[in-house]
Amino acid sequence: MSLKVGIVGLPNVGKSTLFNALLKKQQAYVANFPFATIDPNVGVVPVPDSRLDELARVVKESEGMQNLPPKVPATVEFVDIAGLIAGAHKGEGLGNKFLSHIRETDAIVHVVRSFSDPSASSGQVQIIRAGSISPKEDLEIVETELALADLQTLEKQQEPKGTVKDKSLSLRWNAVLKIRDALQKGIVARNIDLLKDEAEAAKGLSLLTAKPILVALNVDESDLSRAEEVEREYAKETGLDPDQVIAISAKTEAELAQLSEEEQKLYLSDLGITQSGLERLIRKAFVTLGLMTFLTAGEKEVRAWTIKKETRAQDAAGVIHTDFIKGFIKAEVVKYEDFIHLGGWKGSREKGKARFEGRDYVVQDGDVVEFKINS
Repeated sequence: MSLKVGIVGLPNVGKSTLFNALLKKQQAYVANFPFATIDPNVGVVPVPDSRLDELARVVKESEGMQNLPPKVPATVEFVDIAGLIAGAHKGEGLGNKFLSHIRETDAIVHVVRSFSDPSASSGQVQIIRAGSISPKEDLEIVETELALADLQTLEKQQEPKGTVKDKSLSLRWNAVLKIRDALQKGIVARNIDLLKDEAEAAKGLSLLTAKPILVALNVDESDLSRAEEVEREYAKETGLDPDQVIAISAKTEAELAQLSEEEQKLYLSDLGITQSGLERLIRKAFVTLGLMTFLTAGEKEVRAWTIKKETRAQDAAGVIHTDFIKGFIKAEVVKYEDFIHLGGWKGSREKGKARFEGRDYVVQDGDVVEFKINS
């Protein structure tokens, strides 16, 4: 499955700087691995995964290959969505385009400004927010616009008519009433406690505030060494989970994107951190969306595949190719640690660590899998 994340924010919060850094990472990725041509407002960024390096090494040694097999990481697709202004739900600015693009994403990253402006008068550094508003209120403006757009969607829904009502339509209508009431009270759709069947029926509404969110708090470079503290403070202030907040310096990310891998490590070390903000952003996106990766390893390639947690083996096979769902026979599975320690498929089989699982096996993060398919 592909993970599609929309980057949104008010004007002048650093959204474009962050996205340009993502584009540079994409270009570096595409330079080494063939990839389909994509629109200029989309960046496909590899998910950092050191396991692929080890898998490639083990496959090369166990299969007697001269060169390492290609490494294909999982990817996240970031979409740069037009800047929002108050009134977007009524079509102000690029409101309609903004909202339609958000509907197509799996999650939303709100970029909010929390960096100082050195151009302030009197030679003093002041904290200047976009529109002279705090980072908390920046988020509230965007969330309010999305909620108002959702209310417009709900107002267009009509109660099912007739004496004999279709159960699915009744569930949908119940969901509409509950969500509409909650939105009017300032509660966004993702925080509304719906019955399981109602939640399923409501998916077809494509509500904007039902989407999971992350907040990219665009901070000064000097704040990166205390990123977790900054994230906890903002999460407490806004009522978010700390895993939904990422302190990131768009300016620093843009500079890192210009450097070699070794130079990046030195730069990060000088800042007192071990991971770039973009790496942490991607990891938090996986946590927020309940995603994980399983692995495949062979002479052709070693690869990470993105699936939702609790995915069955048969459905995981379908991520590789939809035909694999129908032709699924069984899955041969090895834990990543065993695969590396025992020298690949051959060693894992000899030591009894490779096992066959049926279609209902729940794939675990880091499973190395080879699917047996009826052709």
